[in-house]
Amino acid sequence: MDNLRGAALMVAAMLAFALEDMLIKLMAAALPVGQIIGMLGVGSAAVIGVILTVQKQALFSRDMLTPAIAIRLVGELVGSMGFVTAIALIPLSTASAILQATPLFVTLGAALFLQESVGWRRWVAILVGFCGVLLIIRPGLDGFSWQSLFALQGVVGLGVRDLATRRVPRHTSSLQLSFLAFLVLIPAAAGLMWVNGSHITDLSPINWVYFGFAVLIGVVAYYGIVSAMRMGEVSFVTPFRYSRIVFALFVGVLVFGERPDTLTLVGASIIVGSGLYTLWRERNVRANAA
Repeated sequence: MDNLRGAALMVAAMLAFALEDMLIKLMAAALPVGQIIGMLGVGSAAVIGVILTVQKQALFSRDMLTPAIAIRLVGELVGSMGFVTAIALIPLSTASAILQATPLFVTLGAALFLQESVGWRRWVAILVGFCGVLLIIRPGLDGFSWQSLFALQGVVGLGVRDLATRRVPRHTSSLQLSFLAFLVLIPAAAGLMWVNGSHITDLSPINWVYFGFAVLIGVVAYYGIVSAMRMGEVSFVTPFRYSRIVFALFVGVLVFGERPDTLTLVGASIIVGSGLYTLWRERNVRANAA
């Protein structure tokens, strides 16, 4: 029963993230990307900072000065800026489909940099999954858009973040990590606006609503993931992360009038299928080792 509850929470969290992505894309019609990233950093850091204070956890400590946390923050920064930029510039369904390759990148990185054992079957699954990414991006073909590379930046950055998280000291809580991650987005967003020559734009009433809900939904989604992973078995709950692409497709079609073509849908299916197989294979390997 705990596994089913955990799976339901994970699906709900993925729905919330898809809605947050929708709100970001709606704001991007009127606001510079750098401003959106900075606003999300300020709002989310403020909310999580209040939660940390209520729970009597330190916002900062010397224990946070570790290479793993520094690498994690760089990965979060690169990944978040890439994915938010992708949401603003390309169809939401396309950006979300490419993002589903992140677990495959994590498996690849774990084998190359963390010396984790990955058998030939998972290597094949990783290769097939990245072929799915190429079907979506289509480099060198008429359907290629260089802006889709921002989504690939998101995959690499968030993959580095997840890999570094495995080496973060256990006494540093997930909330503390999230607070630091949102905090570093603020100066980075200011730097992005300076490089792009962007100026701060006044928010209309509707964009204030979008912003408020984006922060609220993002925090709720985060709690949903944490609760899901603690409630059920990780190997059972994790595959339900892929429900995000389903919600993103619905949002893209219903809200933005997107019409994903056949290659995008096939590529997304290949990525999800490869990711699910990799998770299934990893679960079997660990079960046999035990």
